[in-house]
Amino acid sequence: MKAEEFDMKFDNGEDITKHLDYSKSRRPGREQKRVNVDFPVWMIQSLDREAERLGVPRQSVIKVWIAERLDHAHA
Repeated sequence: MKAEEFDMKFDNGEDITKHLDYSKSRRPGREQKRVNVDFPVWMIQSLDREAERLGVPRQSVIKVWIAERLDHAHA
């Protein structure tokens, strides 16, 4: 399918998902990069209690809290 036909289908509100290859999709600026951070034991214990209370992994608590702080800092 040529780009013009694809664009026309999209503009007309047609379902174009069958024409997309999601295996190569990416979200710019959302790539993951591993970092290592050392925390005091008491902090890990507090994080683990909060993660258990919420029913999520420790990493999720850390990510959400850091994201909230960064959003607040840029507001």
